[in-house]
This record gives sequence, structure tokens and C-alpha cells, in this order.
Amino acid sequence: MNKNWSLGVGAAAGALAMYERRERARAERLSAATLETLLDAIETNDESTGAHMRRVARYAEILCRAADLDEHTCRNIERVALFHDIGKLHEAIADIFRDQTKLTPEERRAVRTHPMRGAKVLEPISLFFPDLGKGVASHHERWDGTGYPRGLKGKRITISARVVAIADTFDAITHRRPYSAARSFKEATRAIQEGRGTQFDPELVDIFLSPPVLKQVETAMREAHAPKSRQKNRRRGRQQPASDIKFRWRADRPPRRARGR
Repeated sequence: MNKNWSLGVGAAAGALAMYERRERARAERLSAATLETLLDAIETNDESTGAHMRRVARYAEILCRAADLDEHTCRNIERVALFHDIGKLHEAIADIFRDQTKLTPEERRAVRTHPMRGAKVLEPISLFFPDLGKGVASHHERWDGTGYPRGLKGKRITISARVVAIADTFDAITHRRPYSAARSFKEATRAIQEGRGTQFDPELVDIFLSPPVLKQVETAMREAHAPKSRQKNRRRGRQQPASDIKFRWRADRPPRRARGR
């Protein structure tokens, strides 16, 4: 009887563990779906910011793969890149980023709040993506410790924020914004080099500026800057568009086998 009781307890414990795993996986899928819905909402509200974050995600993905970072880290970097500027959509500062005039000191102080505002927005899903808010909050920290909001230095800055900082700066230079004109690929790479060891992680800069990586970045940049009609035509011939970001949890699964075979 004791033996049967032990077997029953073991079976119940196993069933409970299986149920908990299933429920956690379901909750993770829901959280990931929430991220994608949030990204769609960002693009609906501010197409320019949404496009910027997708370009940054593409450049960041290229860099993290070249740096041979593990899959989990690369997924996290992709998410941080996709949401790094979500704090800019806060009603208190959104209009500042659309203004084409030079910022006042007060406006500059307001702008510097966007990393923490973004992290705050993402707090509700921190249980499933604990590194997302940290990366978003830190993407304006600098390698030499003079960044914001907390003045973190060196490897105290999360790897996701260090990668995104390079990708974000590259896109900010090469893509036109309301308050600044687009500059050349060469000027952008020069700026990244000049920030080596001060603004950016020197090892990541060396990887980003290596010829094979720069070739990929330049290709991605040209695709992102191509007219929308050309982008659509190019995407029709691809299973997974290079200029768009597809969440890894949504990766296509192999087709199910037909029943009875």
C-alpha cells in the first residue's frame, strides 16, 4: 500500500510539473505575442521610430552573430534593439523628437529620461524577459562611464546595451531624422571608430568595423534605404526578409505529418 501511495504521489508530482511547464510555455508565448503587438502599435503611432528600431535590430543582429554570442544572448539583443527607443513615445517627450529646431537645455534633460521611461513600460513582462528592461535602460551608457542614466562603465553595461549602442549610433548617422540630415556610410564608420574605448566597447567596435561585418551592414543599410516598392518586390522572393525582424519564437516549424501515415 505504501508502495502504491508513493507511486501515486510520484505520478501526481510528474503531472503537476508537466502542467507547470505547459502553462509557463503558454505564458511565454503570450508575452512574446504581446511584444509583437506592442511593436505593431509603435509603428502605427510613429512609423519613423518603428522603422528606426527595426533597422537597429538588423544591425545589432549582424554584430552579435559576428561576435559569436550564444543564441539566448542574440535573442535578447534583438529584443532590446527592437524596443530601445520605446520611451521616446511618452507623451511628455514625444513632440521633442519631432521638432526640427535645436533642443533647449530643458528639452535635453527631458530627452535623457527616455531610457528609463522605456524600461518602465516593459516592467509588466520582466518576469519572462528580465534582461529586456535593463538593456533598454542602458543603451545610452558609455564605455568610459560618462553616459546616462546611471553612468555605468565598461562591462557593467549589459552586453545587449553595448551592442545596441553601436547599431543605434550607426543608424542615427546614416538615416535622416527631423533634426539631422543623413550622412554617409564612411562618416558613420569613422564616428564608430572615434568612439572606440570612450563611447563604445572597443572589442565590439573592432568586430563591427571588420571588412566582412561592414559588408553585411552596408548591404542591410542599402536594403533599408531602398524605396518601399523595391523592398516589397525583394521580400516576395524571400522566405525570411533580411530587412525585417522576425521573432525567433515565431520561427517556422516543420510541417506536421499527416495522420495515419
